[in-house]
Amino acid sequence: MANLALVYGMRLLPADEVSAVGEAPIELKNGHTARVTMHLLEGSREQIEAQLRQSIDAFFDFFPEI
Repeated sequence: MANLALVYGMRLLPADEVSAVGEAPIELKNGHTARVTMHLLEGSREQIEAQLRQSIDAFFDFFPEI
């Protein structure tokens, strides 16, 4: 299996200041582009950490061959 790259980003903001979340573009070496869906998690630190762990587990469930 080839080496993989997990692309992600995080930024912590006051929840009441976020009005929209969009996609982030990725430029590939072959000249193509891809997009990463951004996700929003809200709550206390503990709630955000728990949601993030669940999201990561669910993400890798889509790729059992990895």
